[in-house]
Amino acid sequence: MISSAESRYNQWVREHYRFLLRSAWALTGSRAIAEDVVQDCFTSAWRFRDQLRDPAMARAWLFQIMRRHAYRNLDPAQTAAQGDGQVEEEADPRAHALDEQLDVVKALARIAPIHREVLVLYYFDDMPTALMAEALDIAPGTVLSRLARARDALKAALQAPPRRAAPETAASVIPLRKQTP
Repeated sequence: MISSAESRYNQWVREHYRFLLRSAWALTGSRAIAEDVVQDCFTSAWRFRDQLRDPAMARAWLFQIMRRHAYRNLDPAQTAAQGDGQVEEEADPRAHALDEQLDVVKALARIAPIHREVLVLYYFDDMPTALMAEALDIAPGTVLSRLARARDALKAALQAPPRRAAPETAASVIPLRKQTP
């Protein structure tokens, strides 16, 4: 019986670990924190596995759990550091493609988390919008509008040079609308 539960758990980890790690890394901006978040996610999910009503929705359910753990692990100082564009980089970025990928990751760190998560789910994890709606606990139409706004915010973040936030201010987030005086 124990080996059966253990094998089911191992299968769950094999199926969803990479997805959750990519998502957590994009949300937190740190691979180390993402690994801790994913580990906490699997621990919580396994403990409450009886709450998963539909096994086909496991990925969306796990994302909800991981998302909660990711936001619990973010502190204001870390969020400000992400706004500074401090993202873990490879030691030897030779290829232009790698530089572009790092630019996208840095730009993702400068947009609001609500927009970052829809971009990660849609583009990094190829999640359909209906499943995204379930994972984020929002209406499908809201997913589409957030996705459109997130694309605009990412475009603005990619075009704007990285900003340095003062230590006592909040994180540098690219606003969606221009502020009127």
